[in-house]
Amino acid sequence: MSNAFVNKKVDLTSTSATTIYTVPTATTAVIKSILVSEDSGNADTITVTITDADAAVFSLFKTKAISANATSELLTGPLVAEESEIIKVTAATANRLHVVLSALEIKPREVTT
Repeated sequence: MSNAFVNKKVDLTSTSATTIYTVPTATTAVIKSILVSEDSGNADTITVTITDADAAVFSLFKTKAISANATSELLTGPLVAEESEIIKVTAATANRLHVVLSALEIKPREVTT
């Protein structure tokens, strides 16, 4: 068994959906934080989705407002994500937002005899 804290970072340089994190095989992730920073001096919005193992897409935040020159914590509590689930982020405007995701990855114990 190995549990590990990880963080993933992305500079949203386009308005396309960008994968920030995919839960590894045989792992459950407890996402503790999704920080979004606006660094251009212009307010913007961000959309955050989670895609499950069946390729169904669910909105976590739909056009969430981010103030100019501000940093916002999107999560108010932990978010559990299962094996192969994908977190994607989309900026309304390119080159304004940075995103940092922090998670605890939990792998099952190996039983040996």
